[in-house]
Amino acid sequence: MNDSTIGRNYAETLLILAKKQGQQEEWGALIDALAVAMQEDRVLKTFLESPKLAASQKIEIVAKALGKRVPQVFLRFLEIVISKRRQMLIPAIATEYRALIDESEDRVHAIVTVAREPAEAEKDALAKHLTRLLGKRVVPHITLNPAILGGLIVKVGDTVMDGSVRRRLATLRSRMLTTIPR
Repeated sequence: MNDSTIGRNYAETLLILAKKQGQQEEWGALIDALAVAMQEDRVLKTFLESPKLAASQKIEIVAKALGKRVPQVFLRFLEIVISKRRQMLIPAIATEYRALIDESEDRVHAIVTVAREPAEAEKDALAKHLTRLLGKRVVPHITLNPAILGGLIVKVGDTVMDGSVRRRLATLRSRMLTTIPR
């Protein structure tokens, strides 16, 4: 099995536990924070990767570090992940967990590229329009790129909808050059 499949199995378990506690989003934030910490903190990553430390030692240290800050069931989940020597999959578990939450809530994320920062009302209108268009609740992530001149580019998964002024001008130019007799 690859890391993504194993990560998804653990994420499914974590989601079941989180739902029993009624804390899906909170646990998502916890696993995300842990994944980010592992990716950004070299010491933490080295500690978790180290084959010299027994799993029981790692569990004890993690329990001391997180014990009062996270729910006991979440901590127990981490202890099992570490005891099975799957701690390096925590970033994959976090990614898969977010995907499962999005799937269960019929939600998709869209990367929306615009030429200038939109007002809050424009962001809300965009989210509502994309939600109607795609039939799922859309969470837009706005990026700025003045090179598109105006309009917007929306990317949802593998689908790209390019409504930029730059593309329209390029299309117009292409049409004009192909219709001019030589």
